[in-house]
Amino acid sequence: MQTNSSLLAPLTVGELTLPHRIVMAPMTRARSAQPGDVPTALNAAYYAQRASAALIVSEAAQISPQGKGYSFTPGIYSQEQVQGWRLVTAAVHQAGGRIFLQLWHVGRMSHPDFHDGALPVAPSAVPFEGQIWKVDAATGVGAMVDCPTPRELTRAEIAAIVDDFRQGARNAIAAGFDGVEIHGANGYLVDQFLRTTSNHRDDEYGGTRENRLRFLKEVVDAVAGEVGAHRTAIRLAPFLTARGMDCPDILPTILDAAAFLQTRGIAYLHLVEADWDDAPEFTETFRQQLRGRFARPIIVAGNYDKARAQWVLGHGYADLVAFGRPFVANPDFPRRLTEDLPLADFDGATLFGGTARGYSDYPALPVAAAA
Repeated sequence: MQTNSSLLAPLTVGELTLPHRIVMAPMTRARSAQPGDVPTALNAAYYAQRASAALIVSEAAQISPQGKGYSFTPGIYSQEQVQGWRLVTAAVHQAGGRIFLQLWHVGRMSHPDFHDGALPVAPSAVPFEGQIWKVDAATGVGAMVDCPTPRELTRAEIAAIVDDFRQGARNAIAAGFDGVEIHGANGYLVDQFLRTTSNHRDDEYGGTRENRLRFLKEVVDAVAGEVGAHRTAIRLAPFLTARGMDCPDILPTILDAAAFLQTRGIAYLHLVEADWDDAPEFTETFRQQLRGRFARPIIVAGNYDKARAQWVLGHGYADLVAFGRPFVANPDFPRRLTEDLPLADFDGATLFGGTARGYSDYPALPVAAAA
């Protein structure tokens, strides 16, 4: 375990040397080119502007058409998408940055309109309350819409999705990424398998805690086996209760997962904290229990400010702190945070979809103004 309370202390993650501890969290911005969900030069400009982050974790990219759950999100399964992502990674690396791709399968957090009328898939066909952002084809206007009850995956389909994660990781490295982060949080497919509230299976993927962990382990093994454990990471959300995910057994399940991930030697574990309206407190007891099982780098994310970031680093509960919304309107956020410079506000109406407005047109703070 590498502990240091300074946000500016360097750190080794996998085989990367990071210059400080301020990470850009993954944020869905829904600006891929259509048709095909292909990243573009606009995305490259956006990420390159934020290359001063210790590490950028990209917005989530679906590993297959079935894995899509929101309009205009990018994929990582076609050659056109790989070529588009190469624009992004080249721009970030040229600007001196480092970037992981977040691999995504939304599971039941989707809508039939993305799947030619077919139902979204999940571990079990369980009704739940959840919404996704979808653009109306007739009006071009996006809105949050309800998700239907999904259909249950077969074992053969589960195996195919594990292989889609493996292929997605391979494509990400071919696209120039420094590594990949498996999206196992926020009520998406990996998270759905972990929780009793969304997984009612009576086979080897459901029931006992060990069975519910099976999908996560198979995905991590497939990805790490393809690109190396040093380029493999995962994001988890222990205290998530929204989206029908309030599971009484989730904390012991996450602790068991952490022990497996430590043994597997992954690059880092990324924890989503209490940034949901109904989320319980991320307790210090759980932080201690988790650290006892996972000594490798931990990233935390969830409405952190400078003081809280220094606290969590100083106590050794985390090694890096990820920030999301502050990076939207502040491409030079690490400098603004560490030097206590003023932060610009973002335009909430331009978060999802659209053009460069509210995306790549936020300026860095001029050096003269900062002085």
